[in-house]
Amino acid sequence: MAKGENIFKRKDGRWEAHYIKSSEDNGKIRYGSCYGKTYAEAKAKVIEAMAEKTNSMVSDDHVKEKKFSFYCDCWLDLRSIQIKTSSYVKYQNGIEKHVKPYLGDLYLKDITTEKISAFSHDLLNEKKLSTKSVRDILTCVRSILCYVNRQTHGVLSHVEITYPRERPKAIRILTEQEESELILYLAKEMNVGKFAVYLALRTGMRIGEICALRWKDISFSDETICISNTVQRIKNISSEVDSKTVLMIDSPKSDKSRRIIPLMPDIAALCMKFYQNEPEYFVLTGSKNCMEPRKLQRYLRSYTKECSLEGIHFHTLRHTFATRCVEVGFDVKTLSEILGHASISVTLERYVHPNLNLKRENMKRLKVADCFSSEESDSAVN
Repeated sequence: MAKGENIFKRKDGRWEAHYIKSSEDNGKIRYGSCYGKTYAEAKAKVIEAMAEKTNSMVSDDHVKEKKFSFYCDCWLDLRSIQIKTSSYVKYQNGIEKHVKPYLGDLYLKDITTEKISAFSHDLLNEKKLSTKSVRDILTCVRSILCYVNRQTHGVLSHVEITYPRERPKAIRILTEQEESELILYLAKEMNVGKFAVYLALRTGMRIGEICALRWKDISFSDETICISNTVQRIKNISSEVDSKTVLMIDSPKSDKSRRIIPLMPDIAALCMKFYQNEPEYFVLTGSKNCMEPRKLQRYLRSYTKECSLEGIHFHTLRHTFATRCVEVGFDVKTLSEILGHASISVTLERYVHPNLNLKRENMKRLKVADCFSSEESDSAVN
């Protein structure tokens, strides 16, 4: 199935495409279906069905008098056939929890640059959201504004969005001594939980990617690990399932996140300790049911508490791996591909944390002017 399209092949050989037909006040979604003999036919039909639905919703003569919440719903409907379910849920949560309460009851004529700025200020200073969360919500609003402009011949083209500046935060990285202590602890009475933590330290894999790892993804002959899925628990938006949340196994967050990384000898040896000749079984559970990411997070908290390590989250292991790679001289392109980043800039900005010793060693490689000798420097100090 193509990412985010909800198009799949049925047992009878036909292709079925799902789209959002209607949504209830409680957020539950009802789906419609289109069928085709081929993938392309099913996709074409569902795009046509969504277009007809949208056109019927926005074609009345008083379109400019529609409230902003109306266009939020229209935009969400269109995006539902283009993005992953997890991304859809993220957008829906942001719109229902933040965008609609502040902007939803406004008519288009009342949407202004000043109103968007006030909304941004409210999210940052009243709701106390992180800068990244506010930027994500504003990106969603910008996309909705673009949609409105396409439907109304640019009625909101004058509205501008200014993003709050991101302030770099201090990121927790394990020191070499802390990492050694943690590894020594993990090595004692090794189990699947400890193996998962060690795997993150040695590969930089995300928690959802580790939970989604199946035995078919590990090749001992090629010495590779194939990362093609991720696991996360998300809000349930289907009226067909009676639960607040569902465990979603899906493709990774971006095409670059689908990747193959080397299977190192220490990881291979640990894999053999738990190996089962069942390709579809998940590595951490030894069954067809995957481990909950939350369960793995609890394991990590328990292990770090035993080691007296504070402020350690699963993503800390990923940052630590990236830092160790930089310290031993990895080129950024290779590291970026191993981490599954969409671009090298992400690796540089978020995950490369050279310490003071590394900075000092690099600066020592610079050529020093001959006119300054160590003796002269010593005498100057004295």
